[in-house]
Parts: sequence; structure tokens; C-alpha cells
Amino acid sequence: MKVVIVGGVAGGASAAARLRRLDESAEIVMLERTGYVSYANCGLPYYVGGTITERNKLTLQTPGSFASRFNVDARVNSEVISIDRSGKSVRVRNLIDGTEYDESYDKLILSPGAKPLVPDMPGIDDSRVMTLRTVEDTFRMHGFVNENSPKTAVVCGGGYIGLEVADNLHALGIDVTIVQRPDHVLPQLDREMAADVHHHIRSKGVDLRLSDAVVGFETEGGLTVLLRSGGRIKADMAVVALGVVPDTGLAKDAGLELGVKGTIVVNDHMQTSDPDIYAVGDAIQVENLITGAPSNIALAGPANKQGRIVADNIAGLDSVYKGSMGSSVLRVFDMTVGATGLTEKQAKDAGYDVEKVYTFSASHASYYPGAKNMSIKTIFDRVTGTVLGVQIVGYDGVDKRVDVMAVAIRAGMTVEDLAELELSYAPPYSSAKDPVNYAGFVATNLISGLVKQYHWDELDAKVADPNITVVDLRTAAEYANQHIEGPLHIPVDELRDRLSEIPKDKPVAIFCHSGLRSYIGYRILAQNGYDCSHMAGGFRFYASVVKDLAIGSPEDYPCGIKSS
Repeated sequence: MKVVIVGGVAGGASAAARLRRLDESAEIVMLERTGYVSYANCGLPYYVGGTITERNKLTLQTPGSFASRFNVDARVNSEVISIDRSGKSVRVRNLIDGTEYDESYDKLILSPGAKPLVPDMPGIDDSRVMTLRTVEDTFRMHGFVNENSPKTAVVCGGGYIGLEVADNLHALGIDVTIVQRPDHVLPQLDREMAADVHHHIRSKGVDLRLSDAVVGFETEGGLTVLLRSGGRIKADMAVVALGVVPDTGLAKDAGLELGVKGTIVVNDHMQTSDPDIYAVGDAIQVENLITGAPSNIALAGPANKQGRIVADNIAGLDSVYKGSMGSSVLRVFDMTVGATGLTEKQAKDAGYDVEKVYTFSASHASYYPGAKNMSIKTIFDRVTGTVLGVQIVGYDGVDKRVDVMAVAIRAGMTVEDLAELELSYAPPYSSAKDPVNYAGFVATNLISGLVKQYHWDELDAKVADPNITVVDLRTAAEYANQHIEGPLHIPVDELRDRLSEIPKDKPVAIFCHSGLRSYIGYRILAQNGYDCSHMAGGFRFYASVVKDLAIGSPEDYPCGIKSS
């Protein structure tokens, strides 16, 4: 059996190695149009920034090592330009000398990946305007920085690659401006969860411009980046990181069935509409694990698993891909952002009866030195309690909690299950009530009716409504540091003695720093006959999202009282 693989990065390389482990007799040919195979896309920005210093660390295998260890004929600079399905062959162009030849196959695996979205705009072809997708792109950018010592850079796009590039250019001492078309960075986050990320980016001295877009470049007399708003930014270099699109022209020309966003349609065995052609990676349509809807989820983890599954099926094993839910984690300077499952908008669009809670928890025991808080948004079905999605913004321990939540979602767990999870604890690593447990506690209290909540986008209306009494439960010091006019100020520890100041003939809306003390306040008021609700996420969250203010620090206790 002869297997030809088009594309030698995550999915293609995984398929080749797995297939060889399963079938020693198969002839395996892997064709990669770039000069490198089995390279780490996700590590490319860190070579530009100097965290990764050796070129060879970017590649896990080479054509030589594939040949010696796996007996795989890996050919670089070899672009497949067409597929002859009836003749079961591919046309290959050698990009070094321009010659072409036909390569036959019994089974064909397509792993073409995705390509950068590069709009047709003035000046886009200037040598100072770059993208970052391949190893060659990385060496080009690295060489430009070393040779030209740029002082300023504009990054067009605030997604994964854009923020990683901005981080690494900033680490080199370059003044960076990020221009992002939507009103927040990172599409895996809902807007309010990105607010803390915005504050953090700006705290590093990076100029973050939201709700604007790059529309072109002037290249005479230096590089000038042109914005939709009419703004003009002088820069020594620019990086276009507007996202990626599935690279499926080859499949389209071959007449294979295409799906959402032009992706290649595959079944759960990774077969395309041609049973002898398989496809994996960023270019394929997958099933969203939660909703069952067709999706395109371009991540390295799923691509590697899909490569393994393809090899299994070609070798005669019955292996299926059950779908993806988009688990991800990203370093943004020294902050960590993670997400898994559905965003709130995605959950609503899918028809779920959506509920959400916001919690603010320390990475480990707050009394143990070095604890930093993380903001967690847990999205779940109001009726069943099933966890649908989680977003976490913080520092240490974010990845661990995202991974636990990813397992919970895949297992179909409810928020009550989160509360019951028995997770490891020692003061340097967690708290006896882990942030995952705590999210479960808060959501379970809400479902069971022990508390009623309102959200950050409702506070201003409640303050303006004369038929609602709003009470700020924070300490005098917190109130003095930052507050809004209108609410009564009664610290929670004085609440029982000052109930007479709160009228019982109208609803009461309360808030504290993070939602911890306002829950206590809620229980006091509710048991004293008040119609009450408390603000999920607390005043720090409201201030961050609505007022664009960073209140407190990551080292504060979650309830807002400064540690000493």
C-alpha cells in the first residue's frame, strides 16, 4: 500500500509517524511545499522574540530523521498542484527547479493547513509588511529585526498570533501598536472577559487601538500604516495577523465536498467525499463536540489527533474523531488567557437557555506567598446545569483550571458536578476550595435559588431607577479609592446593624469588590425579608468593563482586601 501525504506539519507528520508504527510495509511519501517538516507553528513568535534561540528547536523532525527513524520519504519544497482522483495520482512541482512530476497513491491524506488572511490593500507587498505562518516567515522576520533594529511596529490583529507577535516584539524593546477591528481582542473570549486583557496590554506600554482597522500602507519616505478611522501610524515594520482561512483550493479543484468556510468535509473516520482521500487539520470541517454543528477549529491539538486517527483507519483500525470544542491557552505578556467550549454568544446562538456566573479566585491559597487572582466566566444551561463553556483570565494556574473544565465539558458534567470534584490541594498549588469547585458552588447556589444575581451591564440602570435601592458593601477604604455616585454605602460587616437604613418596600441591588461579600450580604438581606439581588463579578468587574478602569491588583485577596 502506498500512502501519499500532502502537508508535513502537525496533522501530516503525525499521520506519517503513526502509520509507520502500525504498518512497517507501507510506502509513505510526505510532500511539504515549505522547506521544513514537522515544525512547531505555535513556537514561531518566540524565536522572533529570542525566547527560543536555536533554529533547530523549531522543527521536531527533518526529512533525514523521518527517513532514518520512520522510513518515510519526506520531500520539502514540493508543492502538490493538482489531484487526479480517477488516476489516483497527484501532480507535484519542485519549487527549487520548477520541474513537475506525477506521484501515484493508494490512499491520499490532505493536510494543507490554513493560510494567513491577507486582504488586498495598498502597500501590502512591501518588504516591511510581514505575516507569520511558516518557518521561512519566522526567519524573515527575525532577520529583518536583527538587520534593521526597528524601533516601532504595528501589529494588525489581536488574535492568537497577533498578541504573541506583539509580546515578542515588545520583549525586544520595540514600541508596539496593536490595531484590532472588533471591540475586544481574542475571539475565544466574550467582550467583558477581554477587558482585563486590555488593561494588562496597555500597562506594558503597548498602544492598543480597538474598533479600528488597517486599510493600507504608504511606503514612500518610510512606512505609514493607514487606519479606517483616518489615523496614520508611522512604523518601521508591520505584521498582518488578521487570522487564517482554510487552504482548500487543491481539494476544491479536485471536486471534493466542501463545507463551512470552504473547509473540506470529512466523516468521523476523516474520509472526504472520496473514500480513498482523507483530510486532517486546520483545513477540515469538524463537528462541534457540544452543539454538534459543523465548525472549523484550527488548533494544533486536534490536528495531531486527527492525523493519528487517519493512520489508524488506513491501517485497518476502527478509530473515530468525536469532534472538537476549541480548548486553548495563550500567554499575553505575563498574563495567561484560557478558554474551552462555547462563548456566551455561541451558546445562545445554539439555542441553549444560557446562564453564567463570574468568579474571582486565587491561583493558590491566598495566605501562601505569590497567589494571584483569576477571573472565571462559567457558562451553563439554566435548566440542566450542564457546563457549556469557560473563559479564564489570570496568571498562574489558569491552564490547569481550563484543562479541568475541558474534561468536565467533554464528560457532560453539570455545575453541581464541578462543586463535587475532588481536586488536589496544597497551599503552593491550590486552595481547599479550588477555583473550579468555587465556580460550581456559585452556579449551584444560583440554580437552587439561594441567591439572585444581576450583571455588570445592569448596574447603571439600577442606580438610575428610583424604585430600586442600590447598596455598595465594600469597605470605607475601597469606597474612597473608587466608587460611583448614587448607591448607599454600608460595609458588609455593618449591614446587620444598619438594616433600618434600607427600605423594605422596594427591591435592593447590592455589590462588593468581587461578589464574595455581596453573596453574604444577599443572604443577610433575604433572610430579613428583602427582595434582593447581587452583582455577579462585583465592582472590580463593572469598573473594568464599563469604566475601563483596573481596580485593585492581582495580588489582592479575592474579596478585595489587600494582603500584607
